[in-house]
Amino acid sequence: MIDHLELQTRDLDANLRFYGDVLAPLGYERKVDGAAKGFGNDRDLDFFIVAGEPSAHVHFAFGVANRALVDRIYATAEAAGHRLDRAPTLAPHIHPNYYAGYLRDPDGRLVEFVCHRPE
Repeated sequence: MIDHLELQTRDLDANLRFYGDVLAPLGYERKVDGAAKGFGNDRDLDFFIVAGEPSAHVHFAFGVANRALVDRIYATAEAAGHRLDRAPTLAPHIHPNYYAGYLRDPDGRLVEFVCHRPE
């Protein structure tokens, strides 16, 4: 299992704003403010951003408790003017309850929010 993820970026401020906006509905906030900026909730500290040379060829997904939360995160990103990729929808070719929405972070990485539970 993945314990944590750290991404490099050329534009730290833009990424802090993006991830601050889209992770807030999951109860995440910035918990670490050193060279690496860490996001987490009351239980986990598992997502970090640091200045550096990014790779746009990264796709990762945040697990979400229900479909309404996937929709809320996508709407939050849209309202904040972040780059949208694909609106939330079912992907039955993966499995019957795979419900996901996709965004692009400021470095162009594909960021997915997915729920595996039935509605």
